[in-house]
Amino acid sequence: MAIQKLFSVLFLHLALAFLLAELTNAGGLQLGFYRRACPDAELIVHETLHRYISRDPTLAAPLLRMYFHDCFIRGCDASVLLNTTSSNNQTEKLAAPNLTLRGFDFIDKVKSLLEAACPAVVSCADIVALVARDAVVATGGPFWRVPTGRRDGTISRSSEALNNIPPPTSNFTNLQRLFANQGLDLKDLVLLSGAHTIGVAHCSSFSNRLYNFTGVGDQDPALDSEYAANLKARKCRSLSDNTTIVEMDPGSFRTFDLSYYSLLLKRRGLFQSDSALTTNSATLTFVNQLLQGPLQNFFGEFANSMEKMGRVNVKTGTTGEIRKHCAFVNS
Repeated sequence: MAIQKLFSVLFLHLALAFLLAELTNAGGLQLGFYRRACPDAELIVHETLHRYISRDPTLAAPLLRMYFHDCFIRGCDASVLLNTTSSNNQTEKLAAPNLTLRGFDFIDKVKSLLEAACPAVVSCADIVALVARDAVVATGGPFWRVPTGRRDGTISRSSEALNNIPPPTSNFTNLQRLFANQGLDLKDLVLLSGAHTIGVAHCSSFSNRLYNFTGVGDQDPALDSEYAANLKARKCRSLSDNTTIVEMDPGSFRTFDLSYYSLLLKRRGLFQSDSALTTNSATLTFVNQLLQGPLQNFFGEFANSMEKMGRVNVKTGTTGEIRKHCAFVNS
């Protein structure tokens, strides 16, 4: 009886261990997915990004933005990387929200290095996820462990990108809807918007707030008047300026910190979608909580939301493929 009881206890422990493993690997993603098939995969990504960022620090923000724009369409499946090969279907790259994306050549470089080390093993989708994490770290932001095992999608449509990527002109209702479509809540909305603490934006993304907010040549009253005047005088001098760039987080646009949220409370969020975070009591409360807490609280919460976004609608197992070249589906 004692032996039988011992076996029962052991069986229970094993069952719990397997259950825990299943929960940990929910969605088919696992920490250290390439541990055996390509043990240096994450190191290759990290070292390559470090070399590039040391030469061009401005690349970090576009690489992070690329990850967002990928994950909001059919999950994080690297569909944003696909080139158009047929006049019958324009890919996400050609959608208006993605025309200012850059860093595709960097992703191609990482992929070529991984293909040389471990042919047909590491997905482009996982490369984009790992690069986004390392780009944040390179700007002084948080590190988090990225579960891997994503596979690459084979479908990419510009219309889906246009309809699902939150535009900078979004009001709160639109933001809430588009984030909810990805299984992301209001807390995620505030945290992931915090990515605007690094990088730049083209005047065309917000110049309507300066010159033609409601279509009658007016200025957005939600934008601080002094800030608006400075933008008009020194940066975006006309509604038609499509080339000038402006720091998203002036004075701190290469450092991952809390100053973006401080600017929101001063009515100096650059996009209408930034300003929208202060128009809802729940999101405004959370912005204040972030500012009242230590920087590490923001880092931890941001990392959690990034991992959550990275798990939504991913392709794993036998779904999708491992592309040989990130810009093209396998023939």
